[in-house]
Amino acid sequence: MISSFVCLLLVGLLQETIMAVQMDKLADRKVCGDATCSHVLSMATALDDFIAPDCRFINIKKGQIVYVYSKLIPADGTGVFWSGNVYSERYVDQMCRTGYFPATMVKETQKFADTTIRMRTTDMDFYCD
Repeated sequence: MISSFVCLLLVGLLQETIMAVQMDKLADRKVCGDATCSHVLSMATALDDFIAPDCRFINIKKGQIVYVYSKLIPADGTGVFWSGNVYSERYVDQMCRTGYFPATMVKETQKFADTTIRMRTTDMDFYCD
C-alpha cells in the first residue's frame, strides 16, 4: 500500500516537471533591490494596456499600479523589460502574479530602493508553468 502511494506521488511530481517550460532568456543580467529580488524597487502606473505574449509576462491595464521587483539589463539592440506584479481592485484575478512587462508601458511614480544590486539572471527567471 505504501509503495503504491509513493509510486503515485513520484508520477505526480514527474508530471508537474514535464509540464514546466524553460523559456528563452530575455537578458543575462538584472538589477534588484536585494540578493533575492524580493524587495520592491519602485512603484509605477501603467500608461497603456499590455497583453502578455507568453507565460513569462503579465497583463497590465492602463492605470494599474505595478510593483517593480527587478529590471533586466538588456543586451544591445533588445527591449527593456521589468519584472513585477500588479495591484488593482478592478482586476483582482491578476493580483500577486509576477512577470515581465515592457518598461515603456509604465511610469515610475515612487522609488523605494536607494541602493541596487546587479546580478546574473538564472534559468528560474524565465521559468513558466
